[in-house]
Amino acid sequence: MTNKVVVLGSLNVDTTLLINQMPKPGETISAISKTNSAGGKGANQAVAAARSGAVTSFIGQVGDDSNGQFMIDALKNDDINTDHVAVDHENGTGSAVILLDSDGQNSIMVYGGANQAMQPATISNSEALIADADILIAQFETPQAVTYEAFKLAKKHNVTTILNPAPASKIIDGLLEVTDLVVPNETESTTLTGLEVDDIETMNTNAEKFAEMGVHHLIITVGARGAYYHTPDDSGFVPAFKVKAKDTTAAGDTFIGAFSAKVKKDLSNMQDALVYAQQASSITVRRLGALPSIPTEKEIKEEYK
Repeated sequence: MTNKVVVLGSLNVDTTLLINQMPKPGETISAISKTNSAGGKGANQAVAAARSGAVTSFIGQVGDDSNGQFMIDALKNDDINTDHVAVDHENGTGSAVILLDSDGQNSIMVYGGANQAMQPATISNSEALIADADILIAQFETPQAVTYEAFKLAKKHNVTTILNPAPASKIIDGLLEVTDLVVPNETESTTLTGLEVDDIETMNTNAEKFAEMGVHHLIITVGARGAYYHTPDDSGFVPAFKVKAKDTTAAGDTFIGAFSAKVKKDLSNMQDALVYAQQASSITVRRLGALPSIPTEKEIKEEYK
């Protein structure tokens, strides 16, 4: 089974500053090192899907600048179709500054730029691409109105839609009704439902709330603990693999991209795809950076024979 995955999302050039500990308000600290790399939730998820064997295409927007070409080249390096990446002549390519401490925890500041300037009307140009896909993924680093238009086209053509509501914000009316699977982390789930995520019972309650909101398949990722899943027929928890994390950047994106490469279009093999996704993200957190840390299918299979 080879999935055709389309990712609608963000393209950011990441600047990572390695520091000993996070600065306190008003404090000036020295960085140990500085690196620049391709990133953005959309790019990370697309690369993770491609490296896990999916035929992957991207819908997005970059600025008319060197960073934009850098991001397009980064996608092409993983054989991702970039024909639907537009160039914005008024806004710069998205960027992010990542503070990474010695425990592997990060704080991220994002400039949306061309990502946030995307317009819903442009999605009609990608209808044929979406119609030919098995899976369409989107996040919240591009406008929700654009995602809504794309997901409506996906449902018109019987394409499975996966929404990663990150960073969490109020969801526009109608979007969840054209979403087949929603994948927040525990903080995002609480923000969107107003309900705490502490244990299986509260995760079940969150699933009920999301069903009321219109989406009936849910995965809640809870970092080093693992991932909860809920479908109309089943629910459960898949533990994470225990590893020593160096950098958690792109771990959640790796999870979603790898999952999309392995899940069936009808989401019937949710648990098996979740195990694979956990394996992928367990490798990502042991490496530095966003795109450079995402493993290939070969690496995952060698690690978890």
